[in-house]
Amino acid sequence: MSNVCYGATELSINPHQAMFLIDRTLFIRFISPAIVLALLAWATFLPATAKTADQSLNHCEPKPQCVQEISGVSDQLRARDLGIHPGILTPGSLNAITDVTGVQVGHRTLNEGADTRTGVTVILPHGGDLFQDRVPAAVYVGNGFGKALGFTQVQELGELETPIGLTNTLSIHTVANGITDYVLSQDGNENVRSVNPLVGETNDGWLNDIRARVIEPHHVHEAIEAASGGPVAEGNVGAGTGTRALGFKAGIGSSSRVLPDDMGGYTVGVLVQSNFGGVLTIDGAPVGEELGRHYMSGQVPYDVDGSIMIVVATDAPLGSRNLERLAKRAFLGIARVGGFASNGSGDYVIAFSTSEDVRRDTTSGGDLESRVQLKNSATTPLFLAAVEATEEAILNSLFASDTMTGSEGRTMESIPVEEMQEILMRYNVINP
Repeated sequence: MSNVCYGATELSINPHQAMFLIDRTLFIRFISPAIVLALLAWATFLPATAKTADQSLNHCEPKPQCVQEISGVSDQLRARDLGIHPGILTPGSLNAITDVTGVQVGHRTLNEGADTRTGVTVILPHGGDLFQDRVPAAVYVGNGFGKALGFTQVQELGELETPIGLTNTLSIHTVANGITDYVLSQDGNENVRSVNPLVGETNDGWLNDIRARVIEPHHVHEAIEAASGGPVAEGNVGAGTGTRALGFKAGIGSSSRVLPDDMGGYTVGVLVQSNFGGVLTIDGAPVGEELGRHYMSGQVPYDVDGSIMIVVATDAPLGSRNLERLAKRAFLGIARVGGFASNGSGDYVIAFSTSEDVRRDTTSGGDLESRVQLKNSATTPLFLAAVEATEEAILNSLFASDTMTGSEGRTMESIPVEEMQEILMRYNVINP
C-alpha cells in the first residue's frame, strides 16, 4: 500500500472518502454523531472507484479531521475555519507564503507501506534562475541542535542562490545533492563549480523508519517540478509527513500577513515544518494543559525535543541585515504557541526578500551596486507580521494534520477538534 503526492496532484476517490469533503467546521459543529454513522454506513455499500478505502490519503482515520486532496485543491482544516484569528493584521488572499508574489512551494510525499512516512518540501523565491538572479537572505539559529546545510555562506554573503529544501534529518545530504544537480543542470550554469544548497531538517524518526533513508535525488527534482504558487498543501505532506509537535500530529503549515497601505502594503509569508515540543497555547488559551497533553504532563507518547524549520518570505525591499532581524522576530511565534526551544530542538529561521529592488544579478558587470532598501524605522510592522504569521502557520500545521500510524506500529493522534473548541469557547477565544 502506498501513497505518493506530487504537489497538487489530482487523486481519484471513492464515495467513502467523499464523505469528508463536507465543510469541516459545519461538520464538526452541526452534524450529529447519529447522522454521521448513518452516512458512513450508506457509503460503505456504494461501488468503489479506482482506489479502495484502504488507500485513503496519509492513512488518516475516518473522522471529521480527515483531509483529502481533490482535483489539486486541499480541503484542509485551518485555524480560521474554527474561528481562530491570531493577531491584529490581515492575512493575504491565500493566507500562505505564496501570497508573496513569485514564491512557489512543492512537495514530494513518501507515505508507503508500514514504515515510510517522510518527504521533501521545496520553496523557490521566484521561478527564474536563482543562481544567476539571487535574492537577499538571512538565517537565524534559535537553538542549534540541528544539521542545517548551507547556513554559513548565507550568513557571510547575505544571499540565496538555490531553492530551499526541507526534509528529515538523515536525508539532508541527499536533498542537498538533489538541489545541486538541479542548479548545475540549468541553462547558463554549465561552468558553475560551486553551489551552496540551503537545506533544513527535522527528525521524523518516531513515525518514519528514518534509518532506511528512502529519499533519493529524483524525489527532490520532482518536488521542484511540482512547485507552484497558489494554495499550499499542509499537514501530512512533503517534509511534514512524519512530524509531530506539541503533543499531536503536525506537519507543514503556512500563513501570511499584509501591511496596511500607509505602511507600505508589503506582504510577509511563512511556511513551517513543525516537529517540536512545549505546552500548546492557542490565542492565549492553555489548550495543552486543559487536555493534559504537554511537556511534563506524563502523557505518552510525548517528546519535548524535536525541531522546527521556519521559512519567511517578504516582498519588502530588505537587505540581509534587516532580513536577519525579521527572522529573529519569527522565532517569537514559537513562544506564542507554547514552544520554548528545548535542549534537543533544532530551531532555525530562513528569511528572504523577493523585491526586485534588492535582487543580486550575478551577470551584471562592474564592481558597484546600487539598491533601494527599506529604512530601519519602517521595519516594525514587518516584525509584527512575521510573529503573527509564524504563530498561525504552526497552528495550521496542527489542524491540517491527521492521525497517522507509522514505523513499528506507532500512532500519533491529531488534535481533538471538538474538545479543543470547547476549551477555546470557555476562554472566549471563539464564539459558541
